[in-house]
Amino acid sequence: AVRGPASGGPVKAGVVGVGGMGTELVSRCQKEFIDIKAICDINPRNRQKVAAALVKAGWPEPKQYEEWREMLEKEDIEAVINATPLWAHADIVLGCLEAGKHVLSEKMMAKTEPDCRRMLEAAQRNNRVLEIGYQRNYNPIYNATYENIIKPGALGDIYHARLVWHRGNNWRRKQEPPTPDYNPSKWGYPDWDHLLNWRVYKQYSEGLVAELGSHMLNVTNWYFDSMPEAVYTTGGINRFKDREVFDHVYSTFEYPGGRTVTFSSIESNGFEEAYEMFLGTKGTLILKRETEAYLFNEGGENAPVQATKVETSPQTSNPVAEASATRPTSDQGGRAGNASTQTQTTDRGLSYRDEIAGFCAAIRTGQPVRCGPAKAMQSAVTVLAANQSADKKARVEIPKI
Repeated sequence: AVRGPASGGPVKAGVVGVGGMGTELVSRCQKEFIDIKAICDINPRNRQKVAAALVKAGWPEPKQYEEWREMLEKEDIEAVINATPLWAHADIVLGCLEAGKHVLSEKMMAKTEPDCRRMLEAAQRNNRVLEIGYQRNYNPIYNATYENIIKPGALGDIYHARLVWHRGNNWRRKQEPPTPDYNPSKWGYPDWDHLLNWRVYKQYSEGLVAELGSHMLNVTNWYFDSMPEAVYTTGGINRFKDREVFDHVYSTFEYPGGRTVTFSSIESNGFEEAYEMFLGTKGTLILKRETEAYLFNEGGENAPVQATKVETSPQTSNPVAEASATRPTSDQGGRAGNASTQTQTTDRGLSYRDEIAGFCAAIRTGQPVRCGPAKAMQSAVTVLAANQSADKKARVEIPKI
């Protein structure tokens, strides 16, 4: 279980980037772990909204800043939560680490492999905690299924996994600028649209594989205790012509031991939603939307159906996969008559909460974080190789790190 700091009280922190993701993270902060002294965002509407929300929730009013460097100079803080667009990660994280601050930064780690390496080295050089925001590492369901299904080999030999994130909506957002004359050009965004919709422009973003797929690849690397050796990616800008990154992408990853992993993300149909599926010789595990887990017996034509109980992981404080009433597989859209299912749900917001708590506990007690820079860099290198494959229209070997 994630426990509070042993001494020193809540970690004094600032938050850089309080758009959608930053707002979510702030909403999951607990006063016993973290003391939010300041918030920083180049969009005044974002910082004003979050500051007001903190006050309404009973926090002292945080100082507001437009420039993160000014926040570091003026505020007595120990740590920074960074939730800015991907291309800005390296400069901000490096600046904070060199200033002696611990950092929890959103995923991906950075937009290039050299920047990832610089961040890792800066954390080591300055003896500071650097955690990257792959919240599934703190999700009780993922921890329980790893400890009680994957690690003991309950699925048998796994040769294939499917990673799916399908949506039927446009990634592009619509929102009025904070003021009619708002100009973000001094921060590298030529206009309001480039700031608001940074994910669809290659200068700032690595597209769907980074923003969505890297979460799932991070889990796969964790569960397989390895990273892929090669990747082949195809895709295109098929439905929405208003962007520079693919709105449909399909990657095939080659892992050691004859394991093949496919990832697909589309923006034309949301039927399959989002899930990771691990298919073994003894069973299949499906982790859906970060909130539900399903375990199917592989069995055989004459094999009896047996329920499987997923025990609570010793790493988590919550019962995550108690045995529940089994249902015929046909109820879940699977094949009927030859499998049992176990289901359990959780609140995905708890993962963000425990991620922040774990980051603060690491600062106070030295307990390790669950997705530090070495682990997160593997996910980033995997994504970058996938996108390189799409650009080259060729299979790309992935360097070991």
